[in-house]
Amino acid sequence: MPGEHKKRDRPWLMRTYAGHSTAEASNELYRRNLAKGQTGLSVAFDLPTQTGYDPDHVLARGEVGRVGVPVSHVGDMRRLFQDIPLDRTNTSMTINATAMWLLALYQVVAEEQGADVAALQGTTQNDIVKEYLSRGTHVFPPGPSLRLTTDMIAYTVNRIPKWNPINICSYHLQEAGATPVQEIAYAMSTAIAVLDSVFASGQVPEDRKGDVVGRISFFVNAGVRFVEEMCKMRAFGRIWDQVTRERYGIGDPRQRRFRYGVQVNSLGLTEAQPENNVQRIVLEMLAVTLSKDARARAVQLPAWNEALGLPRPWDQQWSLRVQQVLAHESDLLEYDDLFAGSHVVEEKVASLTAEALAEIEHIERLGGAMAAVESGYLKSQLVASHAERRARIESGEQKIVGVNCYEGTEPSPLTADLDTAIMTVDPANEASVAQAVRDWRTARDAPHAGADTPHADPPAAEALRLLKEAAGGDANLMEATLECARAGVTTGEWAEALREVFGEFRAPTGVSSAPVAVAPEHGSDLARVRADVERTAAELGLGTGGRLRLLVGKPGLDGHSNGAEQIAVRARDAGFEVVYQGIRLTPEQIVSAAVAEDVHCVGLSILSGSHAQLVPDVLERLRAAGAEASPGPSGPGDTPIPVIVGGIIPSADAEALRTAGVAAVFTPKDFGITEIIGRIVNEIRTANKLDPLEVPA
Repeated sequence: MPGEHKKRDRPWLMRTYAGHSTAEASNELYRRNLAKGQTGLSVAFDLPTQTGYDPDHVLARGEVGRVGVPVSHVGDMRRLFQDIPLDRTNTSMTINATAMWLLALYQVVAEEQGADVAALQGTTQNDIVKEYLSRGTHVFPPGPSLRLTTDMIAYTVNRIPKWNPINICSYHLQEAGATPVQEIAYAMSTAIAVLDSVFASGQVPEDRKGDVVGRISFFVNAGVRFVEEMCKMRAFGRIWDQVTRERYGIGDPRQRRFRYGVQVNSLGLTEAQPENNVQRIVLEMLAVTLSKDARARAVQLPAWNEALGLPRPWDQQWSLRVQQVLAHESDLLEYDDLFAGSHVVEEKVASLTAEALAEIEHIERLGGAMAAVESGYLKSQLVASHAERRARIESGEQKIVGVNCYEGTEPSPLTADLDTAIMTVDPANEASVAQAVRDWRTARDAPHAGADTPHADPPAAEALRLLKEAAGGDANLMEATLECARAGVTTGEWAEALREVFGEFRAPTGVSSAPVAVAPEHGSDLARVRADVERTAAELGLGTGGRLRLLVGKPGLDGHSNGAEQIAVRARDAGFEVVYQGIRLTPEQIVSAAVAEDVHCVGLSILSGSHAQLVPDVLERLRAAGAEASPGPSGPGDTPIPVIVGGIIPSADAEALRTAGVAAVFTPKDFGITEIIGRIVNEIRTANKLDPLEVPA
């Protein structure tokens, strides 16, 4: 009836993934966002914090405060949440390898605020499996990593019962190329591995198994194929209900409920015609909100300009307003599920469910998720899926508006001044943050008058000793970690203490075992590039069977290796000998490998924004080693090795890199991988004074 008032459902939590520069700057941003109507915080930590390094570590160079906020100790955590009451705030922390440490810091600050720890609400992502597969912020080997996750879950269930101690994260799996079936199967296999470990640890009584299952949450990706994505979420819920009921005997349907938050797809956002990203974001949001029976509990949306660089506060506000318009202006929340009874939806959900269950069973036969990580199976499957996706885009089979179709455009006022259309982090920030952590250590360890034992170790050193002792045994590590937090231990010190006990892990790259995604058929672009590679090798006198050698390097802490892997796979298929050692390398290590392997080109991949510091360092080290990069201000060298760079690089930065000596800069608009390989061949030819060859259009 006209004018009838319908009871509305409560909206989902609305978050903005945010954090940058310093704890103080991020605190100001959080309080501003909460005042705008945001209903939960989603903390982005910088890469040194995520990977267990202090801001003055060599690997932190260029990374401090770029993709998130640096948190080095309890003092930083205090400033991050100053004037934000933690007992009345729902906080999500995107943190994995160092999740236990950040939760300990959060708890200590809450205690200092006078909060009841049992009342804290929020989420730690704490899913290490997807770090080995896609995002690259893992630190420890799979076994010890699973122990940290297990200890955290057991601790929170017993001490912080409203906290979600793990957010099984399939988001980055889709970013790394996962199909909907792979995204479901790999996430569910991770959940099974975690729950099996928790229950086998003996830390949770049998009658509280339902409490553990009830606190497991998920964090998923929603792509632009929103009908398929909505069906994926229904399949997720169906499988989770089955697994928790049949495998773990959970009888309470409320504890079996599939609880998930979502960040919609950033992989599909484009640098070309970036205004189109707004409608992509809206469609992706609908996939996880339209269906009441499969609706997300929390949603955070990227900004329209994330393919260009770091979004500004205004850009983040725009994304928040998109959610608010849907929740508060539309009538969506007034109705029951819109898709109940749809035979189209039911058929798609049934198909996804059956295929995902089959893949889960296959992973079980391989020994479970952790074994499938260590063997490289999961990684190679993702690399292959991503290669197939890129091939569909390059061929035009998969259309992306503004990229491989409808490319003509009017000038955009949004990007008229491209270098002000994103936020930049002051490079001087890193030096001040690094000095601050050094000052913290000095003040913390200074002798205090009236100490009971004048020559006793400082509290931080004693706390670290006890942490290593606990790690060498089988005690729950949360209590020792809390003592480290209270004693002023730093992020890097906590992680280094555990590295000494657990060791460190370099995950399989998946490149060597990935199948050919684009066949070099006669007359194809790849066949022509392969011929150019062979011709160039011959002209350089490499002899029969000699091949051009390409080093693909990931300097710094950026673990998003998808682009580097795809370049490596396509270069391999084009006839290059590829040297790819994975993520997290120093410029010194990259140059040493380039010289030792006698490569013809160095390709650097950086998505975190640290290119301005790390790329010139690589160039200078090549020159110092006598392996001169492309001619720069210092003139050509004796052994020309062109350096190319790919990543999210603003135009002004790209020009500065070319001036410094970089031969070519590729950004997300350069989606044709075969064309990129062809241009690499020409850069090698130019550096060696050979005539250029035709590059595929």
